[in-house]
Amino acid sequence: MQEYHLEESPVVYYTSRKENAEWVLFIHAAFVNHNMFQPQIACFQDKYNLLMVDILGHGKSTRARKGDSIRKMSGWIREILNTEKIQKIHIVGISLGAVLAQDFANRYPEAVQSLACFGGYDINNFDVKMQRENGASQMLMMLKALFSVKWFARSNKKISAYTLQAQEAFYQMNLQFPKKSFRYLASLNSMVNTRQTGPRNYPLLIGCGRHDIPMELWAVEMWKKNEPECSVVVFEGAGHCVNMDTPDEFNAAMEEFWVYGNCKG
Repeated sequence: MQEYHLEESPVVYYTSRKENAEWVLFIHAAFVNHNMFQPQIACFQDKYNLLMVDILGHGKSTRARKGDSIRKMSGWIREILNTEKIQKIHIVGISLGAVLAQDFANRYPEAVQSLACFGGYDINNFDVKMQRENGASQMLMMLKALFSVKWFARSNKKISAYTLQAQEAFYQMNLQFPKKSFRYLASLNSMVNTRQTGPRNYPLLIGCGRHDIPMELWAVEMWKKNEPECSVVVFEGAGHCVNMDTPDEFNAAMEEFWVYGNCKG
């Protein structure tokens, strides 16, 4: 992967190019970085053009300026597409990445070739009670991090991954997350329930792991009710970060979705 810095922004992004191939953007979960997609890079770099970003405050995207916030990520991604002359792109988001993927699709639907969201929720129709519960859980995690990053990372890995291998990989990335970057997540709720879902001129795939928290399984179920035409896949043997827990099954599902526009799960 070639590393680039988007001018006039704190964002670092990465590309792998394949001539005459479609583009795929992967957006990672909170507290880690683009390296959570190493199994996908290995699988797809000879088939697709790949684009990865480090979300603001994560990985190498930490040189923020006054006024920078996570709300600007969609605009920065749009600028990356313009810089790289990408007209349309498949977008895959995990957890926080699923929120940002939807925000981008809300703002720039003309650039979306397909949208796949895992471990997330429908940001245009998010239950208020669930939103409060989610906020309370995030506050608890932040308090743990203020006392000890290692304590926070040890707790977080069990929530974020199911297999021991994935938990360890998540833990090692989580240790690199700077405490100061929590402030960038504060504006996350400003993306929720602010827009109505318009007609989608691209296919939508949603899903999670069978061993994710009950609230996530319920969120996927509610999203399917709101958008019955979307495809749904629940990965057996996976927790929150399905691409890390069950990479082979995840990769197969993604390729099926990109080729056929749906996924039988």
